[in-house]
Amino acid sequence: MALPKPRPPTPTASAATGTSSSRIDSPSLKAALAMALIHYNRLPGKANATAGTSPPSLLHWKRKAKDRKREILRLREELKVLQDGVRGEEMEPPVASCRCHFFDGCRDLRPQQGGGGGEHWVDEVLRRRFLRLVRWKEKRRRVDRSLPSSSLIDFNSEDEMQQLSMSTDFLVELSDGIFAKSEAGHSFATFSHQAVDFILATLKNILSSEREKDLVGEIIDSLVTRLMKRMCTVPEKLVTSDSGSTGCSDAQFSVQHLFRKLGNDEFFGQRVILVVSQKISNVSERLFLADPFADAFPDMHDNIFIMIQLLEFLISDYMKVWLCCEHINKRLFEECTRSILKARNDLQILENMNGLYVVYIERVVGRLARDVAPAAHQGKLDLEVFSKLLC
Repeated sequence: MALPKPRPPTPTASAATGTSSSRIDSPSLKAALAMALIHYNRLPGKANATAGTSPPSLLHWKRKAKDRKREILRLREELKVLQDGVRGEEMEPPVASCRCHFFDGCRDLRPQQGGGGGEHWVDEVLRRRFLRLVRWKEKRRRVDRSLPSSSLIDFNSEDEMQQLSMSTDFLVELSDGIFAKSEAGHSFATFSHQAVDFILATLKNILSSEREKDLVGEIIDSLVTRLMKRMCTVPEKLVTSDSGSTGCSDAQFSVQHLFRKLGNDEFFGQRVILVVSQKISNVSERLFLADPFADAFPDMHDNIFIMIQLLEFLISDYMKVWLCCEHINKRLFEECTRSILKARNDLQILENMNGLYVVYIERVVGRLARDVAPAAHQGKLDLEVFSKLLC
């Protein structure tokens, strides 16, 4: 019986794998795949589908989210002004063992300028503590007002606009605290120092990028309005005392000093001058028609002096520095000058009542005329406005 013939050996799996891998790795196959992908991407239907999907819709929703965010911030600032004075929450007493020199030189006309050295490590520690405290108060305010979770601020993000708004709220609450206690302690000096520095630094970063100037102006105007209301408010302890009018309180001078420090930035300082000069005109009109024996008459009298003093501080401290800035708002500067001149004319009506009003405001106008004379001759200020300063 004949044996069956042996079958030829079949290729093993390793041999098949080697053959397929050699085909995949072949240069001709790679070149064919690359050419197919290039032709596929060049198809007109594919190009239209790719161009019509994400970019326009993505830009549309980004723009819509940005507009909604801007509207929310604007409405919050309006709500703060309308509900001003309602909040009475107290702050946790901070641990501040070192004395802050932020209010040294308060009420002095010519404070000594500090050196230009670097920041001390204590300043950085206090700054971090300030940021933690602001974040804690924002969380508590969110819970109290039942705000949506999207309003929480992440300080690691680049949303400086909301940080600026929160810092202004924090500074206003600090001023509420000193009016409740009728005195400014070491904690107020420490945290107000850090808040002012943080506001000025954030404001500088935002303005340097030339973005959202209108919204920044609304936040600053809201802060100036709220602080102005507190500076012209007599604490309850002085009102209820039997000793009569004692002039402006330490709390009022502390708020005045906050304005003076914040005025270091010309964007902020010019708005303070404009609001203060307009307030002087309003109070002078009310004082002209008020009853001299009314309880509010001495307070309005004191408020005029503290506001004129603030004008003198800002002009003597920063006017020459502002005029050297290349990006100074010429229109706002001329509006401030006209407002000061209007305040002088309104105070002249009260000269028979109190001649010191006119003497004090004339000194301020004279200082302003001396400081802006070089800028007027260089064309930075309208000569017609400058000529009115000399009248």
